[in-house]
Amino acid sequence: MASPYLVPVAALLRDVPSSLPVDFEAPFDELHEFAPRGPVETDVFPGALVRVKLRLESFSGGLRARGCVEAPWHGFCRRCSAPVLGVTNVAVNERFVDDPDVTDELTYPIDQSFVDLAPLVHDAILLELPLAPLCRADCQGLCPYCGIDRNEARCDCRAPRDPRWATLDGLQFADPESEGS
Repeated sequence: MASPYLVPVAALLRDVPSSLPVDFEAPFDELHEFAPRGPVETDVFPGALVRVKLRLESFSGGLRARGCVEAPWHGFCRRCSAPVLGVTNVAVNERFVDDPDVTDELTYPIDQSFVDLAPLVHDAILLELPLAPLCRADCQGLCPYCGIDRNEARCDCRAPRDPRWATLDGLQFADPESEGS
């Protein structure tokens, strides 16, 4: 079975300028190329369906892929460590060329009249994953002293006093308003 990420583009390359709409869903990592990230890092499940909606447009010497890529992700809240699910939607505008320069990291290759959209999709999604997601915007996080989830309950914990500042506790300042009268 052919990969949906492989798109034949011979007709596009012959008829410049022309375009081809590309719209499909496919597993994010159907070949299992990526090792799972760390347990607390934001990631995409290998079997998660990615939505690819692009328009391939031919120009002299290559193709331009414009559109969007959408994929679900999972991670942990940076404040309370609760599991977080989300969807990333990335706008893409990339070039595919017949003869890519080895040092040119801004283009993708056209290989025997086919373009493989998998590297473009993987790059776009992995670069757009949130580094430190939140379960909600007003997440209160965990108490640093007792560890209780402040979103679910309250605690009476107070920060311990720093003994280096203890001598300042005894200082009393005169009220400037009462001195003048």
